[in-house]
Amino acid sequence: MKQAHDLVMQAKQHIQEIDIDSAERDIQNADIIIDVREPDEYQAGHLPGAINIPRGLLEFKLSADPSLEARDRNILLYCKTSGRAALAAASMKEMGYLNVTSIAGGYDAWHAAGKAIAKPTLPSFE
Repeated sequence: MKQAHDLVMQAKQHIQEIDIDSAERDIQNADIIIDVREPDEYQAGHLPGAINIPRGLLEFKLSADPSLEARDRNILLYCKTSGRAALAAASMKEMGYLNVTSIAGGYDAWHAAGKAIAKPTLPSFE
């Protein structure tokens, strides 16, 4: 019986995964950056310009949002350490998306490298 780790390793054999330095360059060319972590993880900090579509909702959101229909757009994915993003990239490839890339090491590697982080600001109620 396969474990989650086995599924991630299998997915990584069929997707394009890039390192942090390449990701910094690819962000400039990305049409969409998708953070597939959970909303609370996204709120704590995310890559600048990223939208949040949790892994568990990805296929449904992609199917329901006309702005995400184009299968030839350059899409960059990431999660906390790269497992969920690898699974998401493999799923998107099966859905017909042609240019999907995942960041090796995910948000944790990005943050550890001292790269730019965005955090949503809450409105002031004073």
